[in-house]
Amino acid sequence: MTIQAPETKIVDTYRVACDGGEGALGHPRVWLQIPRDTGWVECGYCDCKFIHKDHQTSA
Repeated sequence: MTIQAPETKIVDTYRVACDGGEGALGHPRVWLQIPRDTGWVECGYCDCKFIHKDHQTSA
C-alpha cells in the first residue's frame, strides 16, 4: 500500500484558506497564516503545504 505525499501549493498571499479541496470528503475550512520568516505553513487537517511565492526556493 502506498501513501500519497501531501500536496504543495505555491500562493501569493500570506493568509490562505484550506478545506481539503475534495468537497464533502474534505475537512472544515481553516484559515492559515504563513509566517514571513519561514514562508510556509502546513494544514493541520490534511498536511497540505502552502509556500509563499517569495520563499519558493527556501522552503
